[in-house]
Amino acid sequence: MSDQPATADTVRRHLDPAAADAVRAYAARTRESADRFASVLEDLATHGLPSVDECTPWEDLREKHLARLAAHRPAVA
Repeated sequence: MSDQPATADTVRRHLDPAAADAVRAYAARTRESADRFASVLEDLATHGLPSVDECTPWEDLREKHLARLAAHRPAVA
């Protein structure tokens, strides 16, 4: 960041349309993710933590995620 204060004659550069659309799409995905996270936190605050029997072990979640990643990555010979 610059140590100089911003002046009134500073002109903002506009993004090209494709870049602006990409930034808007990223903002929408980020907002959607934040809304989902807030919803989970509100549910926890309202209903408390789920019982252990209702939860998926983190090891199972990890293995499923690793399998998804491996499916998208080409095999190395």
